[in-house]
Amino acid sequence: MKLNLLEYGVFIAKLSLLSSFMAINPAVAETSHNKSPRTKINTVRDTSSRHRVSNSAQDLISQSNLTAVTGVKVEETEGELQVVLTTEGARLVPLIFPEGNNLVVEILDATLAPAIKNGVTQTNPAPGIKQVSLSQLDDSSVRLLVVGETQTPRVEIIPSPQNSVVLSITPTGRAQTNQAEVEEEIAIIATGAAEENYYAADATTATRTDIPLRDLPQSVQIVPQQVIEDRQAISIEEIVTSSSGVIFSGNNFGRGADLAIRGFNRSAILRDGFRVYNRAAQGIPETANLERVEIVKGPASVVFGESEPGGLINLVSKQPVSKPLYDLQLQLGNDRFVRFPVDLSGALTESGNLSYRLNVLYQFEDGFRDFDNGFERFFVAPTLAWQISDSTDLSFNLEYTTETRPVDSGTAVIDGEPADIPRERVINNPSDKADREFINTGYTFEHRFNEDWKIRNAFRYIGNSYDPDGTLAVPFFIDDNTGTITRTFVREERVEDSFTLYTNVEGNLTTGKVEHNLLLGVDLNKSPNDLSTRFDPFPLNFSNPNLAFLNIFDPDYDAFVSPEPEEIDFFNNDEVSSDRLGIYVQDKIDLLDNLILLAGLRYDTFDRTTTNTLDDSEVSQDSDAFTPRIGIVYQPIEAISLYGNYSESFNPNPFLYNRSADGSLLEPETGDGFEIGVKADIVPNRLAATVAYFNLDKENVATEDRLNPFAAVIIDRQQSQGIEFDVAGEIMPGWNVVAGYAYIDSEITEDDDADLIGSRFPNIPEHSASLWTTYEIQQGDFQGLGLGLGFNFVGERQGGLPNGFEVDSYFLTNAALFYKRQNWQLRLNFNNLFDVDYIESADTSSVRGIYVGRPFVVRGSVAVQL
Repeated sequence: MKLNLLEYGVFIAKLSLLSSFMAINPAVAETSHNKSPRTKINTVRDTSSRHRVSNSAQDLISQSNLTAVTGVKVEETEGELQVVLTTEGARLVPLIFPEGNNLVVEILDATLAPAIKNGVTQTNPAPGIKQVSLSQLDDSSVRLLVVGETQTPRVEIIPSPQNSVVLSITPTGRAQTNQAEVEEEIAIIATGAAEENYYAADATTATRTDIPLRDLPQSVQIVPQQVIEDRQAISIEEIVTSSSGVIFSGNNFGRGADLAIRGFNRSAILRDGFRVYNRAAQGIPETANLERVEIVKGPASVVFGESEPGGLINLVSKQPVSKPLYDLQLQLGNDRFVRFPVDLSGALTESGNLSYRLNVLYQFEDGFRDFDNGFERFFVAPTLAWQISDSTDLSFNLEYTTETRPVDSGTAVIDGEPADIPRERVINNPSDKADREFINTGYTFEHRFNEDWKIRNAFRYIGNSYDPDGTLAVPFFIDDNTGTITRTFVREERVEDSFTLYTNVEGNLTTGKVEHNLLLGVDLNKSPNDLSTRFDPFPLNFSNPNLAFLNIFDPDYDAFVSPEPEEIDFFNNDEVSSDRLGIYVQDKIDLLDNLILLAGLRYDTFDRTTTNTLDDSEVSQDSDAFTPRIGIVYQPIEAISLYGNYSESFNPNPFLYNRSADGSLLEPETGDGFEIGVKADIVPNRLAATVAYFNLDKENVATEDRLNPFAAVIIDRQQSQGIEFDVAGEIMPGWNVVAGYAYIDSEITEDDDADLIGSRFPNIPEHSASLWTTYEIQQGDFQGLGLGLGFNFVGERQGGLPNGFEVDSYFLTNAALFYKRQNWQLRLNFNNLFDVDYIESADTSSVRGIYVGRPFVVRGSVAVQL
């Protein structure tokens, strides 16, 4: 047989693909399906010998013509759905993988017969199944899509005559009953690669509904669990900075992670759709029980209320799975790094309707800075899921974190540049540390009235306490000539609580030929907080016992003894109570098969009362706002989505301290902006890219008072505009990539202080980029061996307001080696491979919030799944 160049290329591609699939150990692949809640799918593989599968692959490669699918029959039998594909007599080769709540069956070397060339779709064919559709994927493959209502359906291949393929589909995760083996009449090639690659098809965060990403008029980037595992990521900044336009801006003295999206700091970090309303209260999130991270770009106020115009981050927790899962891991690294996460899950009843998940973690690390104390954390997160019936689910969750960490104020700037001192040196006190407790608990309830309508109700209590050990030495001023820092001793205690309840109703309806996905919701929040600060910096001379002076070039930390807390006067002792009510409506309207309109409107009302217990004074604030969102998506072809949106945001003074130096409350922040972009499936269901242009404005911008770090000031207007590019997924079997680039022009455009106009907001680079890619050998003696390589680039950034200094750009190289064998995994990761000395973040002050980047880091891990 003679092949031209094109045919030869197709032949090699198919051979490589099939060889990769055949090299998978079925037992190992089956184990991988139970690693996360997104993999509740039993993909049945050929139980015949490896020799028979090989022969089937040879038969496939030798075919010169496509197999025509001549018919499809969908019928419900005894609670299961049976899909029968008939052919002209040749064998079909299905590839089966999950995609969110969908089950995707791709059939290679196949085409639809003329009688069904436009595809076949059946809506609501069985309880728990929204839709079954058969369509032509490309010139040489056909796709069967089974849309689950609440979770991924399960599938089993049933022996059948040679001219048909019979799929037995179990909706809503009920147990399989047919255990018949697949005989030689059908060759099945299935893979868990879709669960182990970097591609994501949908997310619930942007709209609180299951809308595919390609149908959203907004840029949403998903970091799946596999990226977290491959990077051995142990902090939120290691995860989210793989997305374009996301910059880490420090940890706010250990109170909470500060992340900037599209040029706006203090981006909200949600856990399973719930947030706290103070960046200090959100703490430093734990990654041990993360299923994935969803990064929503642009205002998201319609369904989530208060948020920054740049966007928000949602951390999605692991959920129980029905099959037993026992995942143990030990991680070791330099700086005495030890981390031991445990992940357990399984059913508690024979029927599988009650299941659990338990994540436990212990971590210790000295760190590279010269502190007297290391970082120590204990974390536990149990979850219980109860499937009350086929239409009703209830789950309970708890997260508890206790930790002790050094309190790091960063480094200092002299003459417009970071001081030339060792990166290990601290400028507060080496003994400064704080204890912290964090709890997140609640329930989630869902009831499906029928195939079209359902109600969700959920509650979360989030509690947080921050308790420094004694008093902390906080840098205040620096003398550029001598390098002497004036530090003041501070004692800050915080106890913050947040109670949130939300209820929404989602339904599908049709008006004429137009289909709607309608969401109606209401959420309530009450946040009582206690905050006390002992702080007395004046007068600024050596006679003030609450001040300490340190020469950063020749530090003598013992020259001044830290006073006891009661020796320092109170700066404030406040009881703050905040109440919020939000009501929203959202409608996704399918105007045409390829034209989608998404519109929403939210009404928020906000009340806050602050009582100063020192003098029994009280100040109150109330405000309300309507925030709209409208967007449109046009899909000229299936693989391309062109979109645009306009939205607004509302955020009542979210700054760490909600009052100015004179005691007055800050006005709410408001924002608006538009975005246009293109989304493309470069390789269908494998590799996707997004390009977006955005233009955002924020008014009444709260930022730290330059003269008082425990008060805030208002900047009239900040604008941010730019371009982003993201790509993520699987280039070919075993080769994954996630990459991003952003250009951001973020500056102050209006203010009463003329010196501020034109200043860039601190730590926002014009250019930033990242790349992470891995390749795993798919067959042969080295099957399971893999390599990872990537980089992070962050351009020059300004500091101070008005800008008074600049920190250099940096380029970090990261690498990894890993080996997977049956249920064992070995990993070795290297971050900052060439030990680059760099500044990770800058702030409005020249002596605080300028954080030094970590030097070379090596982490090794061994994991076993029992």
